[in-house]
Amino acid sequence: MRTELIAPCGMNCGICMAYLRQKNKCPGCRAPDVDKAVSVLRCRIKNCAAFQNGKAKYCFECDGFPCGVLKHLDKRYRTRYGMSMIENLDNIKKRGIRRFVRSEKVRWACTACGGTICVHKGYCYTCGKS
Repeated sequence: MRTELIAPCGMNCGICMAYLRQKNKCPGCRAPDVDKAVSVLRCRIKNCAAFQNGKAKYCFECDGFPCGVLKHLDKRYRTRYGMSMIENLDNIKKRGIRRFVRSEKVRWACTACGGTICVHKGYCYTCGKS
């Protein structure tokens, strides 16, 4: 897990099924747009004007934080996957990106093999344990 895998919205791309899968693997939101799914390329948060000038790196740096788009995404992830992008962003803001990434390594590590638990599927992509 690396700091570059934390998207502007607070999503940890390292635990996303699109990043973890073997076929058509997504390189993460911050990587160059080559080989990315159309849904990632069209992401309203990634393409927000706040990030186009390069001044902001995360949504919490915007005067409109949290915006309606982020709130909608956050609600969906809290409901379906038990994870909050807004909470992630608050943690990054308070504790820093490196501490956040270290805590994510522990939070999403498989207890059986040390692999990564997928936020979307709920199981380890290395050994399959739930």
